[in-house]
Amino acid sequence: MQESFILFYCLLFIVAFLYASVGHGGASGYLALMAIFAISPAIMKPTALLLNLFVSSTSFIQFYRGGHFKWKIFWPFAVASIPLSFVGGTMAIESSIYKKILGVLLLIPVIRFFFFQNTDPKDFKPSNIPLSLAIGGIIGLLSGMIGIGGGIILSPVLLLLKWTDQKQTAAISAAFIFVNSVAGLGGQLIKGFEFNSHMLAYVGVAFAGGICGAYFGALKFPQTVLKNVLACVLALAAYKLLFTHA
Repeated sequence: MQESFILFYCLLFIVAFLYASVGHGGASGYLALMAIFAISPAIMKPTALLLNLFVSSTSFIQFYRGGHFKWKIFWPFAVASIPLSFVGGTMAIESSIYKKILGVLLLIPVIRFFFFQNTDPKDFKPSNIPLSLAIGGIIGLLSGMIGIGGGIILSPVLLLLKWTDQKQTAAISAAFIFVNSVAGLGGQLIKGFEFNSHMLAYVGVAFAGGICGAYFGALKFPQTVLKNVLACVLALAAYKLLFTHA
């Protein structure tokens, strides 16, 4: 049992590091990791959202300092997503359905990391506020329901629409994840939830991994290898959630 806790904490640090290095809070990774270690969905959702707050905030600060944050693109997504993330956080989903939805959502960053390349600045297109509001609302509702910040969905959308490059996407996603996680936790609080007794240790390990990942991702590392590693891990977790009963 002690060995499994040590392994969990090591993997938690690595997941936080990898996610923060590409501008994400990591909730989908934490959820995948907790699913692998057979933690109850009732604990998974609030735990992942809380860890998101710490990791996404450190990631945002680093990318913001690098001059990558675009407020004009961020705010319409946030305005629509925050209230619906709160509503989603109040919803209860049956465990088997929850895991299937999570498994499908995990495939989104896999596709993004493997197939979406950086956008050349000369190919940028102007953002569209009505479209941003609609997308933000949909992502917000899903985020609250599943216990993610929504960055894994928003990032490929931004790149597909050619509104941002990868580091701008990372900065916007980190801020989006933070506000959605706050709203989702608010919904969880209204509904009532339970935290794992090891929560403080989870936060400490994820926060340390997030600080390291955000620093190196924003300022030092080329991100191709990190993204490919993370995509492989998420693909394995998605397979487990979708095709096994463990």
